[in-house]
Amino acid sequence: MFVDQVKIYVKGGDGGNGMVAFRREKYVPKGGPAGGDGGKGGDVVFVVDEGLRTLMDFRYQRHFKAAKGENGMSKGQHGKNAEDLVVKVPPGTVVMEAETKQVLADLTEHGQRFVVAKGGRGGRGNMRFATPANPAPEIAENGEPGEERDVILELKLLADVGLVGFPSVGKSTLLSVVSAAKPKIADYHFTTLVPNLGVVETDDGRSFVMADLPGLIEGAHQGVGLGHQFLRHIERTRVIVHVIDMAAIEGRNPYEDYVIINEELKQYNLRLTERPQIIVANKIDMPNAEENLQAFKEKLPEEVPIFPISAITRQGLRDLLFAIADLLETTPEFPLHETEEPAVQRVVYTLEKEAPAFTITRDSDGTFIVSGEKIEKLFKMTDFSRDESVRRFARQLRSLGVDDALRERGAKDGDIVKLLDYEFEFID
Repeated sequence: MFVDQVKIYVKGGDGGNGMVAFRREKYVPKGGPAGGDGGKGGDVVFVVDEGLRTLMDFRYQRHFKAAKGENGMSKGQHGKNAEDLVVKVPPGTVVMEAETKQVLADLTEHGQRFVVAKGGRGGRGNMRFATPANPAPEIAENGEPGEERDVILELKLLADVGLVGFPSVGKSTLLSVVSAAKPKIADYHFTTLVPNLGVVETDDGRSFVMADLPGLIEGAHQGVGLGHQFLRHIERTRVIVHVIDMAAIEGRNPYEDYVIINEELKQYNLRLTERPQIIVANKIDMPNAEENLQAFKEKLPEEVPIFPISAITRQGLRDLLFAIADLLETTPEFPLHETEEPAVQRVVYTLEKEAPAFTITRDSDGTFIVSGEKIEKLFKMTDFSRDESVRRFARQLRSLGVDDALRERGAKDGDIVKLLDYEFEFID
């Protein structure tokens, strides 16, 4: 089973909680605070493993949560940081934000790492809150929640050469005779349901990776047939080998086939048309193939190279492989995305509007609902079992302007205010 696209959930580990503790030593009557900080939560890290070929493992495990940091301890001891959760992915994996479809990472090289969800920092112990005005605080923070998100993993094969063409034109047969790959071959449409890879070696010792991809049909760019499943894998290939059934065994016109396939490539992604293309006139040993080839050549400019071959009898294969290898030597890699610049590592800074610290809405029963990433994080990091921590949280709300905003919305003494799953009473 070849799996080339999955949606998964990832969550970094929460930070460990800080501790409230005090020194209790003989002959030290006022020891002071001694609560340590919590440890950092583990990150979720994708690492490229060249031994993997599909995203099969993600069919059975879709949730990845890193471990929580250790809680702080007495005597000022810090909690231990959690281990990162390492998730192996095959080379050629593109990581996208599920909601926005924004590309987060393009993982192509063995050992390449990408932190997809960061762990939360550890909460501070009461040692950190000591001040001259409050030398013995009973305040400690809970650990910061780890990042969580849904991501889509999409596998795009790392092949140098992609074989394109209608179903049953002989792509699988060609791959099987020029490499050690053993694709499924039969005389019916869509025999190739998954991409097949093979390493091809020419007589002069040069080698390259060739992919036999599922057959294209008209409307593929809109998902007809195997549409997007096919087109996704051709995006990385540097040279496109266009295989055409010159014997027209299925009654189609070879030139029309050529035009339709190129139109599909253009409609899917205009950048595909930038790649050099080699035309292969297959099944040249069959009846009517020579006549069809002459008619085909008349409709194309003279400088367009056409290689007549027979994958079955191996006629013309040597010259074809030499031509592909020559073309690969002069063809650069194509960036997958417009913003991507090959071989240049740089940090790109983008100006994003800071999200408001909170928003206030009103429920049908009159309850005021306070929400927002910043205020929810403060809430989760507050230890409500200690009065001093609760008072600190109230001060934080006031400094953010929550009290004033509630009054503007018409909140009165005794009104219910809801934050996450908890309810409070508004006191003016």
